[in-house]
Amino acid sequence: MPNPKSSDLLQGTLDILILKVVALEPVHGYAIAQRIRQISRDALEIQQGSLYPALYRLEERGLVEAEWRESDLGRMAKFYSVTKKGARQLEADRAQWERTATAIALVLQAAK
Repeated sequence: MPNPKSSDLLQGTLDILILKVVALEPVHGYAIAQRIRQISRDALEIQQGSLYPALYRLEERGLVEAEWRESDLGRMAKFYSVTKKGARQLEADRAQWERTATAIALVLQAAK
């Protein structure tokens, strides 16, 4: 079975994944995608064409803020961190995601 790509993810799932990674520590865009891939054990691969528009959208909504800093490689990169509003949104989305995942699991486990 092929690994799901970002286009296969449920609507809003990319935002919660990004918020979770950014809440762990300030991080630049490429590292966000790498961290999601790493944490998901290579099951989720976020393409730049999906990641950067999502980061822009989250920044516009005030859920993340960005600051230009030097990366580990010595290059300037935009580092993202979660705002207080973003932390509240992450918790609300996480709770909703868990309710949805539980409901889906119940349906999938239903006897034939």
